[in-house]
Amino acid sequence: MRRRELLVAAAGLAGCGGPVVPRDQEPDRPRFLEGYEVLYAADPEAAFQAWFREAGCGLFLQYGVYSQLGRGPTVQFDERIPVARYGKLNATFDPRGFDAERIADLALDSGMPYVGLTARHADGFCLFRTIETDFNSLESSGRDLVGELAESCQRRRLGLLLSYSYAADWRHPYFYPTETARSKWRGARPAYETPPDEYVFEKDEDFLHYIRYAHNQLQEIVYRYESVAGIRLEPAAGYHARPDLFPVEQTYAILREARPGILIALGLGANGDEDFATTDGQVPATIEGLRAARAWSDNRGKPLEIRHSLAMESTEGRAEAPRRAADRLLGLLERSSSQAANLLVSAEMRPDGSLDAADERTLLEFGRLRGA
Repeated sequence: MRRRELLVAAAGLAGCGGPVVPRDQEPDRPRFLEGYEVLYAADPEAAFQAWFREAGCGLFLQYGVYSQLGRGPTVQFDERIPVARYGKLNATFDPRGFDAERIADLALDSGMPYVGLTARHADGFCLFRTIETDFNSLESSGRDLVGELAESCQRRRLGLLLSYSYAADWRHPYFYPTETARSKWRGARPAYETPPDEYVFEKDEDFLHYIRYAHNQLQEIVYRYESVAGIRLEPAAGYHARPDLFPVEQTYAILREARPGILIALGLGANGDEDFATTDGQVPATIEGLRAARAWSDNRGKPLEIRHSLAMESTEGRAEAPRRAADRLLGLLERSSSQAANLLVSAEMRPDGSLDAADERTLLEFGRLRGA
């Protein structure tokens, strides 16, 4: 199927499968845009961009069904855990320690105007209310964690930037197989010795089922949670491995129609029409692949976000010397600011959804040093 035909077919599928009903009226200015009223009335996109450029830093939380295993978010992929066996984690997911109010207060006390959370990881588990799959926190624990955090952010005038695994899915039956990738990236699916029965992709047209699924979920998120300021679509390498399969123009249009001004990122860029770029560590001097290099070139003048994980600090160091860890964060913030970039501080949550006490102390000390 040619690229144009795939896009047309995707457009026909975009609203299928239980679409979210848009709100009857557009909401008032998002509460996190306090101080940007005049600009928002004239140009919502410019208001979102100005707010993000001036934010300086944000807090990002890593959490999901994988947290129960204690071996990181890629454990299913790294250990080739069968889809059916991994799915049983749904029954034991218990986020009793997830406290959205405390998280939002911590962001405020750390001087961070926005909070991030992975709404859906590549393992397919969703932390939000969705009718597209029962592999989600509401079905397993009765809790919509994205919804809880969205409400807490709304009350405190914090923006919410959610990450969504758009270009990698180790669970969906119609996601493209790794062997069809057009790059060296091998993250589309775990390298099982025998393909699981759950995987039924046979031809490129089958991927339309996945696109419908992703589009419906993105609409569920953006229409439902009013404090959402942006969406990070991930991972960019998954898109660049099969760019012919992803109708990113339509995906962006769906998000922008639902939330005028919403900030969209896909790594350093997919087609150059992103609102900001995001990367781990420092910005690379060169980008592999002509398409990716062109997208990054188009996005160079846009807001940038650089992620730093608190897990990079030793556990002992965080526990005994939060001041030293906070000093390092302050240095990273200054370096990011010199590149006109935001610093995104990433924290891994415990299996029960609580924050590590040492990380909390580091973040509070970071806020104190900044005079938050």
